[in-house]
Amino acid sequence: MHILVTNDDGVQAPGLLALAQAMRQVADKVTVLAPDHNWSASGHVKTLHRPLRVSETRLDDGSLAWASDGAPSDCVALAQMGFIPEKIDLVVSGINPNANIGHDVTYSGTVTAAMEAAIWGIPGVAVSLDHPDGLASEVNYSPSAEAARRVVAWLMAQASIPEDLILNVNVPYGPLAEMKGFRLTRQGLRIYHDELVRRLDPRGKPYFWIGGEAPTGVEEPGTDYGALSAGYVSVTPIQLDLTSRKAMDWMSSEGFETII
Repeated sequence: MHILVTNDDGVQAPGLLALAQAMRQVADKVTVLAPDHNWSASGHVKTLHRPLRVSETRLDDGSLAWASDGAPSDCVALAQMGFIPEKIDLVVSGINPNANIGHDVTYSGTVTAAMEAAIWGIPGVAVSLDHPDGLASEVNYSPSAEAARRVVAWLMAQASIPEDLILNVNVPYGPLAEMKGFRLTRQGLRIYHDELVRRLDPRGKPYFWIGGEAPTGVEEPGTDYGALSAGYVSVTPIQLDLTSRKAMDWMSSEGFETII
């Protein structure tokens, strides 16, 4: 099993190091190819209008890694298109320091790296940690890395893995022993509290920030947000097919195809 590890926080992010070290425990080979800077909330990016560059670097444990000036999804594409010559069996992205639940998946570079893997016919796993805001101490990624290792070990134990499988894994913050277990979940409802902040630059011209309080969600049983709030590791299978069957049925029942 050859695992490609990437992220959206940059190749030197501590969450990526913890994830890479955890993946080495279960894979025959782990390759790290990640952005050279932070791409958080970048969404699904494909860089077509400028060249992409890749350079060799070292992680804090001395292991080899590759850094690209592209987005997380670019890193996956670069690896699959031949920058990494060996066949890649699985892409694991993370560990993001904040949860990616509900509608977050459309914004998240962590999740869209796993989506890019599915486009290339490779299963993808995105791992995020729901660490509390205002944490005084350094973020501890070890429990979430172990949770990711267990999910990947389970995948590897299966007779076959769907090539388009995308798993969005969200881990509560704290010791592994305090987590209640793993839950198979669906996407929940994320509630955003964004506000437009208007300011003036030194020349009197307006500029804007997207501000506001941190997002919350609806604690509904069976959802990613609900499971995470209850202390479980949430594992949500997601897909690239965004077709709304409900809307199709409604449009069909209302005679859409009779339009002349």
